[in-house]
Amino acid sequence: MKTWIKRSLIGLFGATILVGGLTACGGHHERHGANLTTEQFAQKRDKMVNRAGSYLDLNAEQKQKLGALGDKLYAQRSALMGSMTDPRAELKALVASDKFDAAKAQAFVTDKTTTIQAKSPEVIAALADFYNSLNPTQQQKVRDLMERRSGWFNRG
Repeated sequence: MKTWIKRSLIGLFGATILVGGLTACGGHHERHGANLTTEQFAQKRDKMVNRAGSYLDLNAEQKQKLGALGDKLYAQRSALMGSMTDPRAELKALVASDKFDAAKAQAFVTDKTTTIQAKSPEVIAALADFYNSLNPTQQQKVRDLMERRSGWFNRG
């Protein structure tokens, strides 16, 4: 498959997931952190690092790398949200009239895809740095957590 087609499909898939995720989370702002301040995020990140740290028996360096990964994810999420205050309203605006606003939808997808492409290398590098710092037992625990029905990232 040609590279540009593959990239376009991956970008479209990522944007679809993004839009679906933003829509699904639209009514859960406080619980899931859509409107967290930097300080609130730091508290939530520290709680997650401590929780994961105790489960995975992380050392101080590994906890620092996990915190850095959280910071990169937060930065990417903030960039994706941009100036959007109500993702549902923005999506509703696309279908508000008798004609679907394809140009606006394409601009939305292009903007989000560009953001994902720009920020993803930093997130991937932070994830790799953290995961590669784990010993084999810790890595297996991560894989086991991901295999569970609710998954690691859905653990309240």
